[in-house]
Amino acid sequence: MSTHHPCAPTGAGAGALTELPPTATRPPALPSALIGLFAVASGASVANVYFAQPLLDALARDFGIPTSAIGGVVTATQVGCALALLLLVPLGDRVDRRRLMAGQWLLLIAALSLVGLARSTTVLLAGMTAVGLLGTAMTQGLIAYAASVAGPGEQGRVVGAAQSGVFIGLLLARVFSGVVSDQLGWRGVYFCAAGLLAALALPLWRRLPAISARPVAMSYRRLLGSMLTLLGTDRVLLVRGMLALLMFAALNIFWSALVLPLSAPPFNFSHTTVGAFGLVGAVGALAAARTGLWVDAGRERLVTAAALLLLLAAWLPLSMMGASLWALVIGVIVLDLGGQALHVANQSLILRDRPNEQSRLIGLYMLFYAVGSGLGAMGTTAVYAQAGWAGVCALGAGVSGVALVFWRSTRGVRRR
Repeated sequence: MSTHHPCAPTGAGAGALTELPPTATRPPALPSALIGLFAVASGASVANVYFAQPLLDALARDFGIPTSAIGGVVTATQVGCALALLLLVPLGDRVDRRRLMAGQWLLLIAALSLVGLARSTTVLLAGMTAVGLLGTAMTQGLIAYAASVAGPGEQGRVVGAAQSGVFIGLLLARVFSGVVSDQLGWRGVYFCAAGLLAALALPLWRRLPAISARPVAMSYRRLLGSMLTLLGTDRVLLVRGMLALLMFAALNIFWSALVLPLSAPPFNFSHTTVGAFGLVGAVGALAAARTGLWVDAGRERLVTAAALLLLLAAWLPLSMMGASLWALVIGVIVLDLGGQALHVANQSLILRDRPNEQSRLIGLYMLFYAVGSGLGAMGTTAVYAQAGWAGVCALGAGVSGVALVFWRSTRGVRRR
């Protein structure tokens, strides 16, 4: 296992690109088609984790779950996410990633089918947990895969492109879920998703490249134990992980609660209309490539500050939804733009120059994400039941403000 831990501080000038020696030959940049494949596959896998958000009201009716507790369906997927990050994603450092991706892809198809066939709350929650487990393992495994085959000086660009696919998949998941559920019911959403993944399985297997870095020679038990060492010693991982926890809590506070006021009077929107609001957030996802380039150029402090300010500012127009749906549109764009920029900066920094530890690092980082997403989903439905949309916006603004204060107090932290 590589023990090279170069200093990668988050302060000004810390993210400057590592220069190759004058005599070294820079490897060719990854083809755009391959980067696009990583983006599509990442988006297709992550989308499955978010299909349930626009369907919470339908699931509550079909399974007799109270509105104040229906957020538990989303939380079940986040439990699966956490298990994947702890137990499956780290395997990418130990076994052949290409074969690992293929096996997980097929199991994800089976998990989606299980959700579509669910007839009891127990089976539904078990299926949602499996979807979270395998969807997360695929998504984060593909991002680590992309980072491992990227050449020097292009890791931010490649990770940014893959993360752009993740964000677009996340946003389009709500549109897909809304449109299909209006036509085929909520079960049709999961059956169609299983069919889509089956169609992508062969192209993905054929095009994923071989990885030059050798898997680490350690037992599975030692591999998992080494994650505790990384968590205790990598300061950049800890800071960026906490920022991810707070940022994803804020995002899930909004998206998990949005269907509740929009599907009720005076709006009475269909699932298709509610899901369509995810399209406007694609503006943030499309900024991923540019964000990665800025991080490669050493501007991660500027990117982080701007992203956190956008995340906080978004809650003002979001709180005005009752007066104007245009305010909601503006708020969605700003919220997702801030979240996307921060997420790309975080991942680019923690994966930099760590070829033999990338799966474990991304697993640990995204564990913070899973915790934040689960807490946001649980908290927002409970707050909405007591304080309505105003309470949801107050909660989201509070969490976003805490993220900004935390970053200001830790922005000088450097990797040890």
